[in-house]
Amino acid sequence: MNSQPFEKVLLKLTLIVAVATVAMWPAETKAQESELKVIDEVVAQVNDEVITLSRIKREVETAIQGLIEQGKTREAATTDVKGREGELIADLINQALLLQKGKDLGVEADADAQVNQRFLEFMKQQNLKTLDALYKEMEKQGFDPQDVRENWKRGFIRDIVMQREVESKTYWGWSPKEVRAYFEKNKTRFLKPEKVTLSEIFLSFAGRDESAVREKAKQILEKLREGADFGLMAVANSDRPEGKDSKGDLGVVTMTQLREVNEAFVGPLTATKVGGFTDAIETSEGIEIFKVSAREEASKEAVFEEGEVRRAMTIEVIAEKRKEFMVSLRSDAYIKISESYRPIVSPVLFADERKAESKKPGE
Repeated sequence: MNSQPFEKVLLKLTLIVAVATVAMWPAETKAQESELKVIDEVVAQVNDEVITLSRIKREVETAIQGLIEQGKTREAATTDVKGREGELIADLINQALLLQKGKDLGVEADADAQVNQRFLEFMKQQNLKTLDALYKEMEKQGFDPQDVRENWKRGFIRDIVMQREVESKTYWGWSPKEVRAYFEKNKTRFLKPEKVTLSEIFLSFAGRDESAVREKAKQILEKLREGADFGLMAVANSDRPEGKDSKGDLGVVTMTQLREVNEAFVGPLTATKVGGFTDAIETSEGIEIFKVSAREEASKEAVFEEGEVRRAMTIEVIAEKRKEFMVSLRSDAYIKISESYRPIVSPVLFADERKAESKKPGE
């Protein structure tokens, strides 16, 4: 790696305050003025990037505020977060490695596109005509649009890197022979699933009074029970950006897929007859109302669908593959942790490397 030594980056990036000298001042004062006062500290270097103490303090405070919002006292929240400070710093180092890998792979344009799409979706959900109007609304609620944009972009970059370098390569890594052998060994996992043809009306909680959203859902259900057309109600009320064009149509979905999205959907949909619709189903994001247009019952017949088999194989090993990928990123990187933080960071950051080392035969 073409990385600068830790000490040089530390010297270059450590912030200093120097008092300007005046020739007529006494010599003792001049000596004091020439001293350098450190106002930040480099905690870790990750290739050519540094993680500073001020950044860690911001991350710690954000985590504390999150726990306070969940009902903890500041004292309890501070104790909790401080006890996990090593994990937090290790996570920042891993995030830096993923972002650097994303830059090497040239995925930033893709991440920007996904961020723009998310902003457009929020704009439509809020019935706003321009991004400027959305930004102003976000600022009213205490959010800096540029901070949100950067946070989303970093998240998308990390997701894209993992998808391309780990998930996709794992999914396509097995030969057709291996896929078929896995299917034959695990046939009970590939029984023909129950399928339902669905439409939805989705009401978002984002930026809205939740009680008002619940009241709106109640009114929609009353109209549906009186015979209102579900598709027209979706066009008029659903907060999905594509809802107006699709009339809320979701197509054919398996119960397995629904269970993976949200277990809370399964019970109401199982109890809903063809042609009927569910009551309001509340999630963390908003309220769903589903209509069941058709249903295909499950059977005991095992069905070989290569994509489903590959997907099942991937799910079994993906957690370990992600760990292996992060180990490889760390092994190829220049990582230097300051002496004062190394005891709490290294055991967390390099835990998987130590496990791998302990499993070597003959040791």
